[in-house]
Amino acid sequence: MTATDPALTALAQGWCALSALHGRIEARIERALQTKHDLSVREYSLLDVLSRQHDGEGGHLQMKQVADAVVLSQSATTRLVTRLEDRGLLERYLCPTDRRGIYTNVTEAGLRLLEEARPTNDAALREALDEASRSTELAPLVRAVKSLNVPA
Repeated sequence: MTATDPALTALAQGWCALSALHGRIEARIERALQTKHDLSVREYSLLDVLSRQHDGEGGHLQMKQVADAVVLSQSATTRLVTRLEDRGLLERYLCPTDRRGIYTNVTEAGLRLLEEARPTNDAALREALDEASRSTELAPLVRAVKSLNVPA
């Protein structure tokens, strides 16, 4: 393939469209969450991921797994956890079977905020997708997103 290869150009255009859709969605959700709940998209995502943990063996995520889930580096994830912990939305504790492991749980206040923010997140997502569906370039991607049946 050369730089002028039509397949490469189409691939690059597809990537640009996907990036544009992501940017529009993230910006819409960010504005809504900040305005109504004083939360960033990353903070909301972290609370959501951690709220899905369960007690018992294998029920907690390692920091690398959390970082992968919220698409941040481990150090950025640690800083994010610390910010939310300082706000009383998360708490950390040592693993009872491995004192080197640290778990993070969402506090009751964090769960309440997450539940209050979930409709805002969902509405902003729907609005961003509806707006993007009116774009010829983005409409196929919106249809693809809407057709996904990803388990929660």
